[in-house]
Amino acid sequence: MSFSLFQLLPAIYRLRDGQIAATMQLLTSAEQSQLAALQASATPLTADQQALLASLTAKATRGPLESLLMVIDEQLGCFAADLDQLYDDLFIETCASWVIPYIGDLIGYQQIHGVAPTVDDPRSEVANTIGLRRRKGTILVIEQLARDVTGWGAHAVEFFLTLACTQYVKCVRPGTHYAPDVRGWKTRAFRDSAFSAMSRKVDVRNPVSPGVPRYNLPNIGVFLWSLQAYSTTAVALNPVAPDTKPNCYRFSLLGCDMPLFHAAVDQGEQIAAAATEANVPDFLTRHELCADLRKGGGASYYGAGSSLSLTLNGVLLNPYQIQTADLSGADGAWSNVPVSGGYVAAVDPELGRIALVPPPGGIKTLVASYRYGFNGAIGGGEYEREDSLVVTAAGAVFPYPDTDTAPRYTDIQMAFDFVAGQAATLGKTALEISASGEIDAPAGPLAIDVPGGATVEIRARDGARPLLKLDGEIRALGGANSTLIFNGLLVAAAAPMVPGAPGSSALIVLPDKLQDGSTNELALQLTHCTLTPGWALTPYGEPLQKDAVTLVAQTSSAAITVQSSILGPIRAPERVAVTLADSILDATAADGVAYADPDGESGGGALTLNGCTVVGKVHAKELALVSDSIIWAEASAGWPSGLMADRAQAGCVRFSFLPVNAITPRRFKCVERALAGPAPVFLSFRYGRPGYLKMLASTDPSVREGADDAGEMGAFHFLLAPLRERDLAIRLEEYTPVGLSPALIYQT
Repeated sequence: MSFSLFQLLPAIYRLRDGQIAATMQLLTSAEQSQLAALQASATPLTADQQALLASLTAKATRGPLESLLMVIDEQLGCFAADLDQLYDDLFIETCASWVIPYIGDLIGYQQIHGVAPTVDDPRSEVANTIGLRRRKGTILVIEQLARDVTGWGAHAVEFFLTLACTQYVKCVRPGTHYAPDVRGWKTRAFRDSAFSAMSRKVDVRNPVSPGVPRYNLPNIGVFLWSLQAYSTTAVALNPVAPDTKPNCYRFSLLGCDMPLFHAAVDQGEQIAAAATEANVPDFLTRHELCADLRKGGGASYYGAGSSLSLTLNGVLLNPYQIQTADLSGADGAWSNVPVSGGYVAAVDPELGRIALVPPPGGIKTLVASYRYGFNGAIGGGEYEREDSLVVTAAGAVFPYPDTDTAPRYTDIQMAFDFVAGQAATLGKTALEISASGEIDAPAGPLAIDVPGGATVEIRARDGARPLLKLDGEIRALGGANSTLIFNGLLVAAAAPMVPGAPGSSALIVLPDKLQDGSTNELALQLTHCTLTPGWALTPYGEPLQKDAVTLVAQTSSAAITVQSSILGPIRAPERVAVTLADSILDATAADGVAYADPDGESGGGALTLNGCTVVGKVHAKELALVSDSIIWAEASAGWPSGLMADRAQAGCVRFSFLPVNAITPRRFKCVERALAGPAPVFLSFRYGRPGYLKMLASTDPSVREGADDAGEMGAFHFLLAPLRERDLAIRLEEYTPVGLSPALIYQT
């Protein structure tokens, strides 16, 4: 209600009430002083001061009757607001939050976990239900549900359309032939995929049983692409062999073969047509790229801002200047390397290789933007990381390279020294690396010394993926209550760096003493970082130094925290607490040592693993907590088990997969590896490959759904893939026509 009861009274009562107010002192002494000061102010009043003046003036002239009616007005206002809300509660767009389940129940809405961002709002889900009900039973609504509920690429196929059988005369399918059309490349390239055009014979087996898709009249295949295409933007590439083959390049920042991916072309909020191969994130094949380049300006995959682009000497190559070729072969002897002709570059997207025809002026710079495949947002990458940035204060974030008119630092070591010096006065500082690609680092070890009580953050700008390539370790030092944070970096070793050489004990080292002889008390945090397992990769994706340690603490007064990162072995002494969450700890082999004391055998400091995958043996003085994790290890070299805790009376191990004969504190709902027992099935054990430590859907449910929230164990637990599948199963049960049998089929 907008009216006032006092204003509805006859004027004589309002006048008498005002006269009574004039004879009374209704303001306190402090309020009287405030009112007088505001009325006498010679300067213009601010908005807050004007509001205070109006409030004090109204209170000074308000009589007892008006004050009484104001209280009644307030209660009438609450009553009116409640009436308005009752009307709003009739509609899902305006109803209160507590009403949403009741409206959903009226229309038969079924609650789901809502893991994917597109279905995490119950209000919009209930609102969309009516629209989806109008399309219920159609193949497009099933495809849209699969895309929205899982958050992955999806395509639904009615298998009866691909059956090689006598067709119904009232529904003739002229494009369906008994024999495949072998004149084009698509038939063969997509023969076992969701976009296959080949006809099949009837298969009467259950469509949800393991194996290939089951082609039958009542079967519907819901194909899913769970790997994502992550971007790497504007990276300057280096020749594979500058002396012998200066015109041969690899896309990978680590210099290894790597298949390219293409991003999904958006279909809009409502799907109006079935997905094509361009609408899902998938491997970019030679045939697909070749066909796309022939479209010229209409290419879907190539071009500025697309999945792939090449810039030579500052000029973006147009699609007609690029040839798709098979560039397989050993380094120095690649096949089909162009020498001359109408093309400027040859690209092999399946190996991630580029070969150029040297231009008349020579090759100065080759800059590429591309997509690579991975299962989740962990490790260094260009994905969204803004929420993890610690230092945000203006004036405390310094760019690298320096943009000041008088440069304050010219290399990464000088930048480390500068931000550490600024932290002594500002308390918190950050060095923000602004671009993707390799960072030029001076020869030898790097060092950063954080002042006591200060915080220094070395980070990539949100949307950048820099590579810090070392030929010596990073020595991290700090005084009491100091913190050093690495965020968003990809760290690897250069060729000259060899384990055991001076200054090369690990990629990051926490020394025992500072330069002044005092104890190193640094707290080290790694967030969304990659310390390359094996230090670097060979051209064919194998670890270069299989037993190399990536992080070692030589001091007993430090603390190490790792979040959403990928790293190789850790060495930490007894008193150093190490905590990992949503991360991968990879010793590159199940019998390697992933975690131990700096001597490589004794128990390391207290270890906490929460949602982690560990490849290699673990020996800790204490397992403070192991939860939702996988320890994939094999006993060797005198170790009685791949997982050992010296103090079995302290700590807890829960909802985790453990090696044979693991020596742990008390357990709760764990799975221990056994002969012919359930175990995780990984797509790949090698970092740099798209399916790196991705658990297959065929893994036994006791492991894949064995976490505390019924998600999968391991580093990708945060994706909650089994819960996404369950959400989709609920929706398919509701929207699939009676008598049809849907089946989930993973394409990646």
